[in-house]
Amino acid sequence: MNVLVVGSGGREHALCWKLSKSPSVSAVYAAPGNAGTGREPKIQNVPIAADNFPELVRFAQEKDISLVVPGPEQPLVDGIESVFRKVGIPVFGPSALAARMEGSKAFSKDFMDRHSIPTAKFRTFNASQYKEAIEYTKACGHKVVLKASGLAAGKGVLIPETSEEVESGLKEILIDQAFGAAGNEVVIEECLDGPEISVLAFSDGYTIVPLPAAQDHKRIGEGDTGLNTGGMGAYAPAPVATTEIMRRIQTEVLQPTIDGMRREGYPFVGMLFTGLMLTDSGPKVLEYNVRFGDPETEALMLLLSEETDLAKILLACAEHHLDSVEIATKPGFAVCVILASEGYPASYPKGRSISFPTLPPSSDTMIFHAGTAIDKNDSSKIITSGGRVLAVTAFGTSIELALKNAYTAVDGVEFEGKTYRRDIAHRALKSTPASGPGLTYAQAGVSVDAGNALVEAIKPFVKETRRLGADGTIGGFGGVFDLKAAGFGEDTLLVAGTDGVGTKLRIALESGIHETVGIDLVAMSVNDLIVQGAEPLFFLDYYGCSRLEVEVAASVIKGIAHGCKASGCTLVGGETAEMPGMYATGDYDLAGFAVGAVSRSLLLPKLSEMKPGDALIGLSSSGIHSNGFSLVRKIMALHNLTTSSACPWQSESRYATLGHALLEPTTLYVLQLLPLCKRGMIKGLAHITGGGFIENIPRMLPKGLGCEVDVTAWELPPVFKWLKSAGNIQSREMARTFNCGIGMVAVVNEGDCEAIMDELRSSGNANVYRIGRLGGTELMLQGLDSW
Repeated sequence: MNVLVVGSGGREHALCWKLSKSPSVSAVYAAPGNAGTGREPKIQNVPIAADNFPELVRFAQEKDISLVVPGPEQPLVDGIESVFRKVGIPVFGPSALAARMEGSKAFSKDFMDRHSIPTAKFRTFNASQYKEAIEYTKACGHKVVLKASGLAAGKGVLIPETSEEVESGLKEILIDQAFGAAGNEVVIEECLDGPEISVLAFSDGYTIVPLPAAQDHKRIGEGDTGLNTGGMGAYAPAPVATTEIMRRIQTEVLQPTIDGMRREGYPFVGMLFTGLMLTDSGPKVLEYNVRFGDPETEALMLLLSEETDLAKILLACAEHHLDSVEIATKPGFAVCVILASEGYPASYPKGRSISFPTLPPSSDTMIFHAGTAIDKNDSSKIITSGGRVLAVTAFGTSIELALKNAYTAVDGVEFEGKTYRRDIAHRALKSTPASGPGLTYAQAGVSVDAGNALVEAIKPFVKETRRLGADGTIGGFGGVFDLKAAGFGEDTLLVAGTDGVGTKLRIALESGIHETVGIDLVAMSVNDLIVQGAEPLFFLDYYGCSRLEVEVAASVIKGIAHGCKASGCTLVGGETAEMPGMYATGDYDLAGFAVGAVSRSLLLPKLSEMKPGDALIGLSSSGIHSNGFSLVRKIMALHNLTTSSACPWQSESRYATLGHALLEPTTLYVLQLLPLCKRGMIKGLAHITGGGFIENIPRMLPKGLGCEVDVTAWELPPVFKWLKSAGNIQSREMARTFNCGIGMVAVVNEGDCEAIMDELRSSGNANVYRIGRLGGTELMLQGLDSW
């Protein structure tokens, strides 16, 4: 294949070099390239600027280009991907919509907030809010970092030390427009402490595969002093990025980012370059970039194994099958040392002649060109043409050997004003496993303080669930219930049930709506108690997560308390388990446990009393309840719907979004049915959950006795009509997957049926229907063709 690399820096030279080694590549073209790319085998420079999209397309079509690889961020933000996609040429790089993750720090921070991706606290301000921004920095209570929101060539970040520097920095960005349009907005972030790393990861929109973590050196001066630059050097892998740290980054940052972008309609294809701070509480995202990093790429290209075909990897990403190719790195270290022009990152001279060593000091060393050009007066000579001139890069089996190789090559390069740092990888040389302060629980990702804050936040909700037999307090080692105080005699049976919410949780997570699943959790358990005639007494919950977000957990438990109160039972306690690494960041899991009591004589079902001719009464559901959501989500995917889409089954829906509609909580039937159960008026109950009518109704019947259910007795609700049509689901499959509008079925004496139906109508919100009778030897569903 022929590959077109767009750009002219050290990153592009390194990419061209590695691509040229691919056996699947015939030619690599660099547009416009530099003095180094023009002298490599299989690589040709093309005098077309990176922003001249029409000429780049014309050239690509003329040369039968199979893959385009943009290096810099600006072409990606400007939409180069869609320009080539329209003419059928794959691009390793994101769409303009996805490139907003780098093009706007305000956008990316809002994205992280929506998807619970760990990052620093922040606020965004525009120029008209200059005074507000100043007031915020005074009141926020933490040291801040100021970031121009737009693209600023890696230099739009200020770290002020004093309040005066904060104010002058805000003025510089918002008022003086020191970074041009990039400073139309400023992101004010909490200043995080810890080592900083860069993780570059290949993605096809679904799969994401990180390369070894790198550490770069932004400051111009040794000891990380002086002005910020585009990067004065890098090394990889960074020892501080342990296997456990990389696992957490994959599960808490990278995969949630790719999944979130896809769900929001702008899947990410290309190189996701994430800057992270390794804080005491875990990795936190500093920023996203949507392209290969520079100078990280120069080091990482030397770490890719000889067998790894970069061209195949990039094409697999563009064609969405990254999981079909191998990505391997070789053991060892790579170091990149930038040689810059005198005066950089401020103004600097150009046109100074460069001399190179006759031969590289070893086969593990490369001198990648960045700001270089051919001398117009002597084509045999190379001159400086940029701030960062060369990226001297070397590999070694140890970090010390890689540094030795790199600095040996640095010494062999000469040009007037050569500027470089002599302490690249100083952090790696200092790091030892036992260095630093002792570890804390918080560093392992568990916050005791957050747990305590949650207990305090939910105490008022729990107190509202008090009833006779329990005082509605939490915080002890266990919950106590006094059966005698609640009025239960000696011949009392205890009934227990446990359940979860299933994949309805995924709808809640994607919608950011959490209270209703707490109601679902209670309903699924207490409805299973009432089908045995038991009065729910108390409830316990389990909430598991990777990182405890107090606001989210409190919302869930508020819903649990609401469900308990609406069922007449007490929330006596629960377990909140914060387990880093067990769940993706932002995800949580739920389980509920309910205990009820019933007099032995009232225990349901009363199998010996059931007989042919007994009536079946159906109580309406509020919607899908909590079963069948795996199929619901598959139907959504088939129709490209997300939880933020409009509700598709009602033109004037009372729901703001599809997510709101799907999260309608499960109906609680306890208070509507309990009085009749206590008087012995009901012979049996079936909670219509997973398995629908076909699996659940027979569970309450004696062996050998069947029933007839007339599904025309009620109208199939709109949500089920839509699911049936959108998923092309057969009627019988509907009846064994969903509740189809009936969430509870009761068996009663034929002679008592009308009176019982009247009482049910007056004592609860669920609609009541006569839906059939007992008879025959198996379940018969009549009228399915009406669906």
